[in-house]
Amino acid sequence: MLNAFDVWHSSTLKIRVLNILDRLFWRFLYYSYQEVYIYVPRKFLMFKEQHFYLIYIQFLGFRYSGWQKQPNQRTIEGMLSKTLGFILPDRKTKILGAGRTDAKVSANEAAFELFLEGAALQNLDEFIALFNLNLPADIKILAVSEVDKDFNIIQHPKTKEYIYLFSFGEKNHPFCAPFMANIQEDLNIKIMIEAASMFQGTHNFRAFTARPRANSQFTRTIDSCILRKNDILKANFFPKHSYALHVKGAGFMRYQIRMIMGALIQLGKEELCMDDLIESFHTPANSKVSFVAPGSGLLLHKISFQ
Repeated sequence: MLNAFDVWHSSTLKIRVLNILDRLFWRFLYYSYQEVYIYVPRKFLMFKEQHFYLIYIQFLGFRYSGWQKQPNQRTIEGMLSKTLGFILPDRKTKILGAGRTDAKVSANEAAFELFLEGAALQNLDEFIALFNLNLPADIKILAVSEVDKDFNIIQHPKTKEYIYLFSFGEKNHPFCAPFMANIQEDLNIKIMIEAASMFQGTHNFRAFTARPRANSQFTRTIDSCILRKNDILKANFFPKHSYALHVKGAGFMRYQIRMIMGALIQLGKEELCMDDLIESFHTPANSKVSFVAPGSGLLLHKISFQ
């Protein structure tokens, strides 16, 4: 009589089982000594050549629904992926952004990582030229460099500088709409400039984000937060006076910059006082901060990898 061990080692049963596993895209590795069997997904045994690139870009976000690809929406990621599919039709590609921007948010300098299967790009200057030729006018590739496979654009230490542009008082020329927010009420700009520095340093920013994830870390550090006259963008249709909030740090939560700007606008309207801002750090649940400044005023000005 055959026992279970003998049955398993009968050639017919073993072959049938291994054939089933192989059809399920598993590859069989067998070591006869001490009967060690290891089943490994086949894809992990196919070592294909891959290359990785860090790509810097600029974009005007006014007609886009943010960075992340979404069904039936025009997004920055979607446009980049579509263009890559056109200029590299026979190559498997994937892109990963250094962060996500909201709808209508622009970037003077942003970055994403390109994962390219197969041979390396032969001429990066020609690749940049071809990429830009096929992108729409409101997206531009600035630079491309190959990086090591261990580079992780999400985890790699970096610093981001955001700028929020706005004006107040009279209504702006319509051409200003893609570049700056327009608050038509009068604002106390002096107290807003003074209060901006309160956001600098390490604080609990729970009151300055929306729909956070379950594992969100609300204690964040802002390296600098300064409100001053706009000297970043100029145009003959801009209002005589406009302002820029400069915020620099390692990372920001959803809506964080826009809610900081919103709080300063509420302060300028005298809907909040300085004590309300201080209280929002200590007891976020009781925060009176309620205004999310429009996305069209926000600009990712610079990103730096350490």
